[in-house]
Amino acid sequence: RPGGGGGCEDPRITYVEALDHYVMTYTAFSRFGPRIALAISEDLFNWRRVGLARFLPFEGVSFDGVDDKDASVFPVQVSGPAGRPAYAMVHRPLFPGTRPEETMLQAKARAIDQDRECIWISYCHQDGKADAHKVHQFVSHRKLACPVAAWERLKIGGGTPPILSSRGWLMFYHGVQDLGSAASPNRHHLCYAAGAMVLSKTRPTHILYRSSEPALTPDGPLEMTGFVENVVFPTGIDRRDDIGAPDRFDVYYGMADSRIGVARADLA
Repeated sequence: RPGGGGGCEDPRITYVEALDHYVMTYTAFSRFGPRIALAISEDLFNWRRVGLARFLPFEGVSFDGVDDKDASVFPVQVSGPAGRPAYAMVHRPLFPGTRPEETMLQAKARAIDQDRECIWISYCHQDGKADAHKVHQFVSHRKLACPVAAWERLKIGGGTPPILSSRGWLMFYHGVQDLGSAASPNRHHLCYAAGAMVLSKTRPTHILYRSSEPALTPDGPLEMTGFVENVVFPTGIDRRDDIGAPDRFDVYYGMADSRIGVARADLA
């Protein structure tokens, strides 16, 4: 922008059937920090901005003025907290103190904040005719997942958009851990890995499966050396119906924030 600064980053795109539009969630950067913004398209080439996502408070948790990233939307309406069909977004608010650069400075036995270190699902309700231009006000929320395993202890966040599989809603998410250094115990060594999560088709806040160990970790020079070292970061997924393999998924991911890789996942 004039004067420098700003950015549109980390786009994730889902075709939302009820809206008959592609919906892009992306990270909008400004002097206030990263926020979630949305854009819509009918053909993937021409995009119209919808604006910033707005989140109403929830049980004393305010999202106003909080950095937010790693967002994606479900391709169909799902059941919201009150049982009403709703457009749903997965996102990870970056509340103060919850970035990995901050949590790694705390004791290893630290208590996880069950509200502020979570992946959330937020819901947008529409009455009457579906309107893609109005999917930006999210009025109700539910916590989805907090860090549990060692590989995601410092932070978890979204990855690929939810996609329907034979087992439920499948999504790959990222986790961060501190590998440390045997030679320098006080030196921090962050590692971004990816795990799988399967959510109930009828109740997306109900987790049916979650990786106890990462499904994808940095391995080899292309993933261990780059703009940010030791990073695999999934953002795109393709169910291979086109070759008659609905249980095969190709996952596209960032390699050390410098390259794009693709990995194949098969649902047994």
